[in-house]
Order: sequence, then structure tokens, then C-alpha cells
Amino acid sequence: MESLTNCDEEEQPSSGMTNSWSKQEAFRGQMPKCAGGFVLVHAGAGYHSESKAKEYKHVCKRACQRAVDQLRAGALAVEAVTAALVELEDSPFTNAGMGSNLNLSGEIECDASIMDGKSLHFGAVGAISGIKNPALVANCLLAEAQKGKLSAGRIPPCFLVGRGARDWAVSHGIPSCPSEKMATKFSLSAYKRNKRKMELAEKMDAGQNQTKKKRQSSENENGSGCLDTVGAVVVDSEGNVAAAVSSGGLAMKHPGRVGQAAHYGCGCWAENACNMNSYSTAVSTSGCGEHLVRTMLARECSAAMQSEDAHQALLEAMQNKFISSPFLASEDRVLGGVIVLRCCRCVEAQASPDIQGAMVEFLWSHTTESMCVGYMSAQDSKAKIISSNRWKPEKIKKVCTMLPLWILFTLYVTELYIVHPSRSKM
Repeated sequence: MESLTNCDEEEQPSSGMTNSWSKQEAFRGQMPKCAGGFVLVHAGAGYHSESKAKEYKHVCKRACQRAVDQLRAGALAVEAVTAALVELEDSPFTNAGMGSNLNLSGEIECDASIMDGKSLHFGAVGAISGIKNPALVANCLLAEAQKGKLSAGRIPPCFLVGRGARDWAVSHGIPSCPSEKMATKFSLSAYKRNKRKMELAEKMDAGQNQTKKKRQSSENENGSGCLDTVGAVVVDSEGNVAAAVSSGGLAMKHPGRVGQAAHYGCGCWAENACNMNSYSTAVSTSGCGEHLVRTMLARECSAAMQSEDAHQALLEAMQNKFISSPFLASEDRVLGGVIVLRCCRCVEAQASPDIQGAMVEFLWSHTTESMCVGYMSAQDSKAKIISSNRWKPEKIKKVCTMLPLWILFTLYVTELYIVHPSRSKM
């Protein structure tokens, strides 16, 4: 994996199938007060075809750049993570916003949510149609909730669905977009192909139908575009964290279906450090929405990150809270992925008493065929992109550096690959 800016890589002894690399660079001297931060994005956990690999990488780069531009301008984490999501939604190759999967009725309905780790406020929309960027609506809901109660002491909404969500968005200045304009040639082609498969299955007799359905289920789970929910996690120069997620949902889903991308604690989670928690954490998930909803994976992974060993904690969370979860005991395959961020105040001596320090660690894990992730700091000239593939040997890579920020960061970027996504072992 490409190292961070001004960070050399030094290979360390390894054991078993785990390889690790680490090198730390100390920074000395007075540093000007400047905006900084870090962003980690994903283009979904699922199957990413080789023919579209470049497009997935490009959109991850653009999303990182959009978020970093916001951070450099002094924006808070929640604003930066929203910017990243908008870029991911605007791509015709991701299953979010433009080009999302079509439902059984041939329409696009999207889910999205954002959580601010500083205020702990949450905004979400489910099964919303006619809105190009559902992440903007989720962010607007979050912002409006932070203003306090409405007239007559009414509680402001944090989660809206369907037509009500669209009407609320338009009334708050977010432009509508006809669903037919949100469909792309790729999503329309997938819809027609899936519709033919369903019609063929319905013509088969009951005995053959069960076998056919089982085979088609496996094909759909691995098909490009059916599981690739997008998301991002950000930490800003003040140490605030935020997380966001957006999805067009499963292909050929029933109209009105709401996936994990809109559910509290399932699609994303962000929480600044407090007296109860030593680490600030931010999580964004992707995969089969029903699996993620029933396990509340985002919040489970966030809680796990309070352990000292982040790598082991995430592996155990994925195994015990997801793959082997009793809530998913009836599932043949458990499909999902997460990107995780955690940070804490650095206790080491600083270059200046005016400079605060923080250690930031990033991890990702998935049980699906692949997962495309990108990351970038405010000091990087360009984003780094990784096409994570579960068929590669299991490995953990660690890269760390001290960056010249007002808030001093030590960045640990970690890859986690789950080799055997079966229920018996990882």
C-alpha cells in the first residue's frame, strides 16, 4: 500500500499470514495554526467488476479531494463528510444517488444518513425518490435538529421517509430531480436483466423454482451494483468525527423498503471521546441491508473500538457480532463491510504547548468479494486508493506519520482482509 506523505516504509518481522509495516516520523518546531484533518471513503462492499475498476477508483479520489477541500477551508467534520458523499452519489457507477438500483416498479428510492460525533445528532432519509443527493437531505435534517424545537414545542424530525422526505427536502431548498433522470444506462440494463430472470423463475414449477431461486440469490449477492453502498468517515482539525452512508438499496427491492443506510446505528455511527469513552470513533457500513440492520453493525464496531488493540477488536466484532451473530443464524452467507476511524488525544510531549496532539487510526474489513476504499489527509497532494479483495492473503498493513497540523495527528492506516467469509471462520 502506498504510504502517507513524507512517510517512509520499513518492513518489520512478520508471523503467520500477517505482514505489517510501520515507520514513524517525528515533527519538531513551531507550526502555524492551519486547517487539517483526514478522510476515509468507500465505494461499497460487494463485487466491483474489473471493467469499472478505474471508475470506482476515480470517484473515491474525487470524494477524498472534495472532503479535504472542505477541511482545508476550515469546515467541520460533518460538512466535509457530506461533501464526500455528494461526490460519491453523483457518480453513475455507484449505487447511491445517480445510477442507483431500480426497485420492482422500475423506480429509484434511496436511503442515506449522517451522524455528527460532536453533537451526537443524526439525520436520515429512507425510500426517498426524486432527490439527486439524499445525503444533503440527511445533513439538512441533522442541521435543523441542532437548532432546537420547532414552533409550539414540537420535536424536529431526524428521520423521514418516502414522499414526506422529498416534500420536506424541497421545502428546505434542496432541488428535486425526476427519477427517470437519475437512472443510467447501467442501472436500466441491470433492471431489465434482473426482470427477465424473475419472469423466468416464475414460469418454472415449484420444485425447480426453489433450486433456481437459491442459485439466483447467490448470483445477485455477487452481482455488481447490488451491495455497493457508499460511505465516508472524517476527522477534522478540532478532533471532531463524523460518518455518513448513502445507498440505492438492493436491486429489485420492494417499493418502500428501507435498508441499513437510513437506520440509526446500522449504516453509520460517530461519537467524540468523552468521560465514558477514551476514543472518538466513526463507522460507515456497506453490504446486505437486512444483515446490517439486524446486527446494528455500525454501533457494534464503534463500541469495539474502545479496546486497546483496534485490529483484534474489529476482527472479533466482525466475527462475533456479524458473521457468527445469532440474529443471522438462518443466513447461508453474511455479507457486509465497514470502514472505521478512531482517534484519541496524544499523551506524548508535543512540539509546542499550544499544539494539541491526537492519534488517528483507520481500519476496514469486509466479507464480500471486494471493497474499494480511498483515504487522504489535508496535507496530501492526492488520495490513495486501495482495491481490497478477499481472495488475497490475509494481511494487516500499518503506516504512521506525524503531520504538521495545528492539531497534530499520528495516522495509522490499516487494511483488514477477511479471507474466509464463512460462518465458521474468518
